[in-house]
Amino acid sequence: MVISEKQRSAKKPAKQGVAEDAPEPIKIGASTPYDFDSKNLTAYGGLLPVATMLEKLKFQQLVEETLTVKRVTRAMPWYQFVLSMVLALYVGFSRLHHLRFLARDPLLVGILKVLELPPQCTFWRFLASLHLTVAQQLLEVQRQMRQRVWEAAHVKLTSVTFDTDTTVHTVYGKQMGARKSYNPKNKGKKSFQPILTFCAETKEFVGGELRNGDRPTGKQIAKHLESVMTTVPKGVKVIYGRADCGFYCWQAVQAYEQYHCQFIVVAQKTPRLLEELKAAHWKRSPHTDADEECEFRYRPQGWGRTYRFIALRYEKKPEPKKKEEPEQYQLFATAEYTYRVFVTNMDDPLDVLVWFYRQRATAENLIKEANNDAGLAAHPSNRWAMNCVHFQLAMLAYNLNCWLVLFNREKTADPAEMKHTQLSTTRLRFLFLAAKIWSHGGRVGVSYSDHYEEKGIFQRLMDRLRSITDGANGFAPVVPTALRC
Repeated sequence: MVISEKQRSAKKPAKQGVAEDAPEPIKIGASTPYDFDSKNLTAYGGLLPVATMLEKLKFQQLVEETLTVKRVTRAMPWYQFVLSMVLALYVGFSRLHHLRFLARDPLLVGILKVLELPPQCTFWRFLASLHLTVAQQLLEVQRQMRQRVWEAAHVKLTSVTFDTDTTVHTVYGKQMGARKSYNPKNKGKKSFQPILTFCAETKEFVGGELRNGDRPTGKQIAKHLESVMTTVPKGVKVIYGRADCGFYCWQAVQAYEQYHCQFIVVAQKTPRLLEELKAAHWKRSPHTDADEECEFRYRPQGWGRTYRFIALRYEKKPEPKKKEEPEQYQLFATAEYTYRVFVTNMDDPLDVLVWFYRQRATAENLIKEANNDAGLAAHPSNRWAMNCVHFQLAMLAYNLNCWLVLFNREKTADPAEMKHTQLSTTRLRFLFLAAKIWSHGGRVGVSYSDHYEEKGIFQRLMDRLRSITDGANGFAPVVPTALRC
């Protein structure tokens, strides 16, 4: 059968979808209108994970049971005064008069459950009313919070390393406790010299206090070390201690030995010790950066027994001669050295111990972070008790960042390789987030931008924090893999 061309029906074209309009870039220029009509906008959306962590770990109950605050407050409960100062330090406002910038931030006042923060003078009077014992009680709050965080974050460290060091805070005016003492950057100026101890594995602040500007005595050093050793979380079996030459004394060694701590401390090069170094048997040091190394048993004056001393020495390079001076020849040329000496009760090889001590340099970076980012050096008053309490509040704000890092770590994190996220970096990545707080049908929520690059990490952190539960045996772990050493 022949089909004519007219009888053939052409195939109907498929229906094409409606073409989407190509997005156009937003154009903002000098004539772009603006207003101040939007409500419930915040620039600190990252405070939500902090508030979630504190609520799940029952921070308010812990603070109210531990601190003894007898002042009757009217603007808001005294716990909210403490929490607002800690959160302000965490945000980056280290001065009390900076609180006016957060007075009506909707997220902060929503966490505190108030309409707005009271003025600066009210915070100043409250902080001035706290006694010196509150500073020690805040240390106890941090100790118990550390135990709860380790349980919930699944931290199962069996050995910890405590790095102890001092720092210098230059002060001006008539500050109580200020002294003219060791101050390398501002010689002759009055200063404070606090002692701080950090945990090298988690970068947490373990213990410390504000001190006057005098060099700490052996009794004060021993008291500090004893207070630190008693704050070790459950499950830790081995403790290592590292300190510089400022802690080289018999009292410190006794404190380490009392708690079975394996320590390594830089020794002060006294005349008797220099004689031992000259008489020691030196050999080449291929596994360190030194020219030669040695070790010997030595008992310093006033010590109870002998200890192992290890030493490195570096040959001094000759200084370049000036062209004007004629060359002089010496009859007896003697080599001059610089020494590095350590005292320890550990039995590891010399190069391993030197490497182990050099890891202590991280503690100096942590102190720098606490001074610059957590507001540790911003003393609010010339009253001693007031500054001591503010010192512990600043270190509590510092520890908030360390605890969030433990909750936000990767599943396969290793303590030796886990990087510490500084507080300044945390603010840029997770804290300074533009957000809108909405309320509908009796429910309150927070909305973030869909362009936020770290939304996956932020969501994972919130899921872990919201799944924290308290049982009969403590807080259940929310991180799948335990952090072990």
